[in-house]
Order: sequence, then structure tokens, then C-alpha cells
Amino acid sequence: MKEPGLDDRHRDKSPPKTGQIQQKRGDTLNKNLPNPIPEFSPNAKLSTMRQETGEVSVAAVRQAAKRREE
Repeated sequence: MKEPGLDDRHRDKSPPKTGQIQQKRGDTLNKNLPNPIPEFSPNAKLSTMRQETGEVSVAAVRQAAKRREE
């Protein structure tokens, strides 16, 4: 069942993580994100971007990368 606003992800229905949103996979390339993060190479993996910024969600990585460039 697709839920609106989850960017093709789903909420976990089984305990103990009931209701948590599944995160994007770490091997996703920047160029394959719906809105690539311009501060990183198109071929950068999401796991690398997470490690460099210290954030987990794509939105948080985007904000941290923007702050880092300023």
C-alpha cells in the first residue's frame, strides 16, 4: 500500500520499529535521487554523503551540505 509523501518508501508495520519510515538505501547514487544534491558529485553514494555530513535522512544531508558550502 502506497502512502502519500513518503517518496516511494513505506512505514514499517512490524514491532519493534512500528511506524518508522524506511530510509533510502546507502548505495543510491546522487544522480538517481529525485532532486540531486549539487554539493556532491553525481556518482557519490548516499552512504558517503551521510558519512561526510553526519546526517541520516536525505533532507538532513541536503541541509548539512548546503551549510558546509557557505
